[in-house]
Formats: sequence, C-alpha cells, structure tokens
Amino acid sequence: MEEKMKILYYIALTLVIVGAINWLLIGIFEFDLVGTIFGAMSILSRIIYILVGISGLISIGLYPKVNN
Repeated sequence: MEEKMKILYYIALTLVIVGAINWLLIGIFEFDLVGTIFGAMSILSRIIYILVGISGLISIGLYPKVNN
C-alpha cells in the first residue's frame, strides 16, 4: 500500500509542477501551454486541468512528510 501511495504522490507532484509551469507561462507571457497543445478548453485540456487540481489537493498530504 505504501508503494502505491508513493507512486500516487510522484504523479501528483509531477502534475502540480506542470500546472505551476503553465501558470508561470500564463503570468509572464499570457501563453497557455496546455491550451495550445490540447486546444483551448477542449475536453482533453479540461481533463488535464482537473487532474492538476486534484493533484494539488493530493499534495496537501505531503505536508506531514516534509517534517520527516
């Protein structure tokens, strides 16, 4: 079970990083990388945005791990 959680945290962290980079590009250049690659608010873009949001929520569980 612990190994599955570790994999989930790695996936979540990767998606959070992708989301952070996308927001950086939006903030600096007004360029939406996800929207450009998958189409502005296409179903695939929306799925990616949802997964990034869920990953952010999952990442809340990493706070206790920072102290270890």
